[in-house]
Amino acid sequence: MDRITVIGAGNVGATCANVIAHKDLAREVVLVDIQEGMAEGKALDIWQTSQINHFNTRVTGVTNNYLRTKGSGVIVVTSGMPRKPGMSRDDLIKTNAQIVKDVVEKSIRYSPDAILIIVSNPLDVMTYVAYKAANKHHSKVFGMAGILDIGRYTAFIAEALNVSPKDIHGLLMGGHGDSMVPLRRYTSVQGIPISELLNKEEIDNIIERTKKGGGELVSLMGTSAWYAPGSAAAMMVEAIVDNQRRIFPVSAYLTGQYGLSDVYLGVPVKLGKHGIEEILELSLTEPEKKLVVKSAKHVKETLSVLDKMKIF
Repeated sequence: MDRITVIGAGNVGATCANVIAHKDLAREVVLVDIQEGMAEGKALDIWQTSQINHFNTRVTGVTNNYLRTKGSGVIVVTSGMPRKPGMSRDDLIKTNAQIVKDVVEKSIRYSPDAILIIVSNPLDVMTYVAYKAANKHHSKVFGMAGILDIGRYTAFIAEALNVSPKDIHGLLMGGHGDSMVPLRRYTSVQGIPISELLNKEEIDNIIERTKKGGGELVSLMGTSAWYAPGSAAAMMVEAIVDNQRRIFPVSAYLTGQYGLSDVYLGVPVKLGKHGIEEILELSLTEPEKKLVVKSAKHVKETLSVLDKMKIF
């Protein structure tokens, strides 16, 4: 691929650009930010590791220059304000919706065929904003959340069992956050069901820790995570660029799957060069279905804040 753009040169965006460059997924990665010099500085720092880490991808940083992103095959959007003390969820949505709408409209003007991966929070709502702003088919606009959540989920399982995380496979559905739905039936270690290795209480504790994974990191560092989110987004970019057709949980637009419509929600999909090539409909138990529906309801309630803004 000739060019990949990452919008937002904060910790997540810079990490994502760094991982993409290390994997040599494009001739050039363009990092964009509104803060003068931020993207330029981080891009230069990454580029100066090219000989050290043996990659060829040129990394370029620009301040609000979307013309420089022209012809991008994939655009990763990490822009947005973090939630500050005293800031309500509604305030966060109102602020970030305007930011995401603006950067998507600007970037899509120069890269109309690009696939969009949204990382901005609140994730499912911001992905919906990007879909509306881009005016593209929903198979080419989706959000990164499930891969990050699985990364946390499997890391905690690896700790509990003292095994390699490489052998652990898990699956989650639903919204990103407290309403996520980890599917323990689809969690295994080298094919061995997790229920054979951990008891219910241990699994429940891991699930709860996964749901609050982002909050745990904020409490430790005073800011949001970046290594895992940035790497997870880059993993999605790789699947698209190399047409890997990997099965990932992503925030996808539902049109009747799982009995749900007109909402972005975390579901397993097949990801390849055309974006989402298929949404996989799993056979869920009644309790699992109820949790997924409850999660979708939570996301739709959040979308009501967006509706009141009347920005579309």
